[in-house]
Amino acid sequence: MFGLARSKVDLRMQKPVILTVDDDPEVLRAIERDLKRHYEDRYRILRADSGRAALDLLRRLRQRNDAVALLVVDHRMPQMNGVEMLQEAIKLYPNAKRTLLTAYADTDAAIKAINDIQLNHYLLKPWDPPEQELFPVLDDLLNDWSANFHPPFDGIRVLGTRWSSKSYDIRNFLARNQVPYQWLDADAANRDEEVDRLLKSFAPEELKLPLVMFPDGNCVSEPQTQDLAERLGLRTRAGLEFYDLAIVGGGPAGLAAAVYGASEGLKTVMVEREAPGGQAGLSARIENYLGFPSGLTGGDLARRAVAQARRFGVEIVSPQEAIALRVAGPYRYLALNNGTELSCHAMLLATGVQWRKLEIPGMDRLQGAGVYYGGTATEAWSCKDEDVYIIGGANSAGQAAMSFSQYARRVVLLLRGDSLGATMSRYLIEQIQKAANIQIEYHTRVVEVHGEDHLEAVSFVCDLTNDVSRVPANSLFVFIGAEPRTAWLDGTVERNERGFILTGPDLLRPGKRPKGWTLERDPSLLETNVPGVFAVGDVRYGSVKRVASGVGEGSVAIQFVHQYLSNVS
Repeated sequence: MFGLARSKVDLRMQKPVILTVDDDPEVLRAIERDLKRHYEDRYRILRADSGRAALDLLRRLRQRNDAVALLVVDHRMPQMNGVEMLQEAIKLYPNAKRTLLTAYADTDAAIKAINDIQLNHYLLKPWDPPEQELFPVLDDLLNDWSANFHPPFDGIRVLGTRWSSKSYDIRNFLARNQVPYQWLDADAANRDEEVDRLLKSFAPEELKLPLVMFPDGNCVSEPQTQDLAERLGLRTRAGLEFYDLAIVGGGPAGLAAAVYGASEGLKTVMVEREAPGGQAGLSARIENYLGFPSGLTGGDLARRAVAQARRFGVEIVSPQEAIALRVAGPYRYLALNNGTELSCHAMLLATGVQWRKLEIPGMDRLQGAGVYYGGTATEAWSCKDEDVYIIGGANSAGQAAMSFSQYARRVVLLLRGDSLGATMSRYLIEQIQKAANIQIEYHTRVVEVHGEDHLEAVSFVCDLTNDVSRVPANSLFVFIGAEPRTAWLDGTVERNERGFILTGPDLLRPGKRPKGWTLERDPSLLETNVPGVFAVGDVRYGSVKRVASGVGEGSVAIQFVHQYLSNVS
């Protein structure tokens, strides 16, 4: 996971519980003493003096989401015997191992309990010496429990509401940076008992949502992503002032360049505005990437690539935004929005593209509150049993449609054209056609979205009939093409009218090199009009908008970087 190797967050988990129950105080003290002597380093040893008290304790543990590994229960207790107590305990902790302490006369009841309540073992009292009569049995049971144990969530929790754009930004940031978190919806219609208890624990003046709760007990209301990054231990500042290679952008192209550059000995830094992986990191499933016959998610690809880059010593600065580029002799300087600047001999621009905005009434007001650009797993589960509307007909829209179809009641794909074939890969088209709950509406444009604090309805028009329809909707995902964010390169790097960076042959006019070009050679294939500054991936004019193409360009660019550096004085 990104950045957690240096995390400042304490992820210690409460130890699982062994609970012993007996109404005889002397026996209870004895079994508790033996259990603590042998297991206290790995388990919390708790006790109860009756079946009712034990069940009350188990209910409290269940409410706190604590794990219970083993129940050691005496059978002969008044009001509720051991078997009766275990019958109720199963409802709270069905996976806890169950051991009954019995006298010889209770053997038949214990044997019957093996079938009735799946009793794991019974022990005759007394169990002396415990090293022979008690611990070997319990060791086997605990080893078996541990092998199948999935720890309860004990990481970061986010308390907010589904329709809060700030809540969405926080969840999206954590998800894209591969930081595990638990989402707690404070909306009255959806919240469960755990959220109710949590809300009551805060004074009204303390409760400003969204609230991020860390495992160490600290809580932060309405945090900015920079604040979260620093608390998580992500590197938000460069460690050095100078690098052989600085890469701006952490999508597939930038990550590939980072891996190849660092593995070949270049001191490399990568600056990413949001989270490593870029837009590809948001893909629900990439099924045509070489070497992964079953496909992989964009998050998996990003995670693997980041781990590989770190292994070779790449320094990843994120989240951090580049705001200016300047050139001074053999040095290229990159200014960041935190007020710092780093320098390098060679720079590679791999900033990718951003989703193009849909300019219709209501979009700005409802963004992050039912209207989303791109589609991530952050929102997929929230759309369970709802109708989801998706605008777009390229691969990203198709991948999102397939992802949401696993949760939503119906997915409606809205297209301006009359087919998917021109913009979507064949394998995706076939999958969509087979999905029973995906509906395609051709010749359709969304013209307005409605709602005050969250999306409530969508209006669209059919271009063939000019009929306008308004339908109830809670979720609209927009994939209508992308555009580069390159205004920060004004006056330095040449781009076309749409902002895509020009490189190599696209910079050459008949008989002329780019304006200001100072070298005797032409710009190399992926080089911009500034010697030593290269561009790869979706931000480059003429690139193929595919993950594999970006990876290829990023790796090939390192050859040109080496050629350039060999001549730098």
